[in-house]
Formats: sequence, C-alpha cells, structure tokens
Amino acid sequence: MTGASSPNGAPGAPGALLVVGDVVTDVVALHRGPLASGTDTTAAIRTVPGGAGANVACWAARRDGTEVRLLGKVGMDSAAWHERELATSGVRPLLVIDPEAPTGTVVCLVDSGASAERTFLTDSGAALRLAPDDWSESLLDGVARLHLSGYLFFSEPCRALVAVAVESARARGVPVSVDPASAGFLTELGVDRFLALTEGVDVLLPSRDEACLLTGLPDPADAAAKLSRHVPLVVVKLGDAGALVARSGEIRARVPAVPAAPVDTTGAGDAFTGAFLAALLAGTGPEEAAAEGCRAGAQAVEQVGGRPPPNT
Repeated sequence: MTGASSPNGAPGAPGALLVVGDVVTDVVALHRGPLASGTDTTAAIRTVPGGAGANVACWAARRDGTEVRLLGKVGMDSAAWHERELATSGVRPLLVIDPEAPTGTVVCLVDSGASAERTFLTDSGAALRLAPDDWSESLLDGVARLHLSGYLFFSEPCRALVAVAVESARARGVPVSVDPASAGFLTELGVDRFLALTEGVDVLLPSRDEACLLTGLPDPADAAAKLSRHVPLVVVKLGDAGALVARSGEIRARVPAVPAAPVDTTGAGDAFTGAFLAALLAGTGPEEAAAEGCRAGAQAVEQVGGRPPPNT
C-alpha cells in the first residue's frame, strides 16, 4: 500500500526482519546406511555455512523486497567468510567477533537413504556467547519483526540477551517470534523454564516433537492448540505432513506439505520459518504464510546443507 509505514514510523517498506541467532560452520557428511563402528564409512563430505538463525535469515531474504538483518557471534577464524556468505544471500550481517572462542561447528551425519535423516554433533563455540552487551536499542531501528533462534535459550549469556531484546521489542511494539530449535536441548533446559522465558512472544514455530515435548501431549494438533493459549500464534511444523496453524486454543488451519524427494533434511525447518516470517512481514495471512513455508521446506530437503541456493 502506498504510504504504508513501519511500526517505527518509516514510510514506504514495511520494515526489516531482524534475526538474532546462531551462525555456525556445518560439516555435512552424507553416508548410506548404518555407520560402521570402529572402522571407515564412505561418505560425501562438504563444508557449508549454517546455523539455525543464519539459515532462517537467508531463506527469509529470498522473498523479493524483504530486508533481513542478522545479529550473531562468530570467531576470528571464519568471520569474513560468514559475512560474505550472508551478504551473497541478501542478508545484512551484523556479526560480533568473539576474541576468544572460534566459530561454532556442527557435524551433520546424514543418512542418504530414503529418509535422509540426520544426526548432529554440535560445538557451539562463539554462537552461544551472545550477551546483553552485544545488544543495542538501535538494532530495532526500522525493524518490523524480531525473530529469536531457539538456540539462544540454551546458554546463560544468550538467555540474558533474549530478555533484553524481548523487552526492547515490546516497548516498541515489534512482534517477536521464536523457533524452539532442538527437542534435545529443550529437555535439558526444562519445559517450564522455556515457557517462562517465552512470555511476551507473539509467534512460536516448533516442530512436531518440540510441540509435543512442550505440552506433554502425544498428538501435535492437541499440542498446537494448547500452546496457542500461551502464545497468540502457533505454527507446528510437521515435515512431510505439512503444518498446523493454531490461535486461541484452536486449530485454524491444516496446511498440506509439498511433495519432495529428500536428499538432506538439514535446515528444512529453518527454511519453513524464514519463508513464513518473510510472508508475514509482507502482510500475508498465517495460513498462506505457512503454505509458503511448506514450499521452502520442500525445496530445502532436495539439496545438501541448510541454506537456499543462489537466487537466479
């Protein structure tokens, strides 16, 4: 709409998406069948840029006209490479360089059989050392949405930053979204603690496993409905079963998946989240935004790594 303004009063564009989260180096090993314990297993191995927060930002930036910024922390060892890779994907990198810790690294073991299931070995490095000192009120200038990677909830310095960032966003009327990111880490943190930390969040984007874990309910639809009494909008990602959209304790939409031939499921949830948030930012309703998320997730599983391919 001509003359539309952002929540901060800027005319024209609806404002930027600011993602705060992890930037890591992914080492992806594609193997077929069980790993051979105690000996060699043949694999195709690639080193690619990753991190849930960074992946979300890159998928969001694929939507034409979307301004995406990323606040993350990296080591001196690969800061320049990560900045270039983010910029190439259309993301404005706001990277803090940690003088002590190296960039985080994740080894992704991907079974290249029909399921393309993956196992992660994670060294968070600098990624989870973001702290309140790395936050500034000015980071929200021109921002219409703030997204927090769930990995921020799994270290004390990052949890402190989350509290400051959410408080800043609420003071400006900027909606906040969270992707819980890891059922394993959620178990370690504790469900009650996570739910307390997400007070004031506007959108929650869990996977099926995360939604069920957060509610103690075995059915993802029941879990989505229950979570939407805690967070105004809940979108549960169901992988090859699509997605659920819930508000005010009710399922409002069941969005079908887009057929895909999986090669590597790494980053599929990040792709969904990025595309979904970019669509919301453009004024799309939650159901159609979830459909865009499903399309991005299908594209993500048909390639190696968690980032989108270059725009053509």
